[in-house]
Amino acid sequence: MKSSLKWFAVLTTIVMLFILLGGALVTKTDSGMGCGRSWPLCNGQLIPDKITIELVIELSHRLVSGAGGFLVLILSYLSWKKIGHIREARFLSVLSFGFLLLQGLIGAAAVIWSQSDFVLALHFGISLISFAAVFLLTLLIFEVDKKFEAEKLIVDKRMKFHIIGVLIFCLVVVYTGALVRHTESSLICKDWPLCVNDSLALPSNLYEWIQMGHRAIAGAIFIWVSYVAYIAKKHYKNQKVLYGGWMAAFILVFLQVTAGALIIFSRQNLYIALTHALFIACFFGVMSYLMLLTSRSKKNALAKQKRNSTHTVKGQDEKDITPTVPAR
Repeated sequence: MKSSLKWFAVLTTIVMLFILLGGALVTKTDSGMGCGRSWPLCNGQLIPDKITIELVIELSHRLVSGAGGFLVLILSYLSWKKIGHIREARFLSVLSFGFLLLQGLIGAAAVIWSQSDFVLALHFGISLISFAAVFLLTLLIFEVDKKFEAEKLIVDKRMKFHIIGVLIFCLVVVYTGALVRHTESSLICKDWPLCVNDSLALPSNLYEWIQMGHRAIAGAIFIWVSYVAYIAKKHYKNQKVLYGGWMAAFILVFLQVTAGALIIFSRQNLYIALTHALFIACFFGVMSYLMLLTSRSKKNALAKQKRNSTHTVKGQDEKDITPTVPAR
């Protein structure tokens, strides 16, 4: 694969990551209305005459998102043309640009007409899917599969269940985390892991329920990933892509939970909050790659069965044509 396409894919992936973090920054700093009820202009002006920090954050996010849209569109076209023979390439090309466009439309609608917090919480998850699609395209362009011998990987039913289940559950974690940010529930509970560590009382209002619900779901996915990482270490060490994938997933989900706790202890430090979003994006990317490999498992199994059948028939044919020596 040409190095220029590889580096363009890397650049696009990095820009997509900045779009994700920029969206989190807009929410964390409450800068969504930095440009007023105006889109794509800022306060109805091409070049705003009154500059505020909220305006700079919101406008920067819009500009990066717009640039990212062009990059993803170009990458989608080049991927379709250069690696369209790979089964997933065309699907990922459409998915990456389609979800980025949807993310932009939801952001524009939120500015112009306003949306409920429960709708706005979808924004991060949609951006995450677009990022994952671009990330997978980049892996395909770099031919990572060949390095891990992924074409020989066969995923059994137990591991398929865990990969698909964790990936879907991750979206629930992402949605509830975004809901915590949009409802400004991050510091509604002063302690961690409980809302109030010296009390076992149930949450007393909607904001506490949102915060504690997210913590419970995040704790559940941490336990789930830890369990599967243990299984991978015990039974799948010989399948290095599965083993390495789950080890990476465990490290990332551990860091994500740790960052979530530090947000409370630091009273919502902005850098820790952005790191929290970064870890979940990387975790989702790893799980998406495992999902891509899972989707190929049946094809790999059939190919292996065909190879074995060919070897068996060839061996039988060679046996049949072997001359026999008459006994004396």
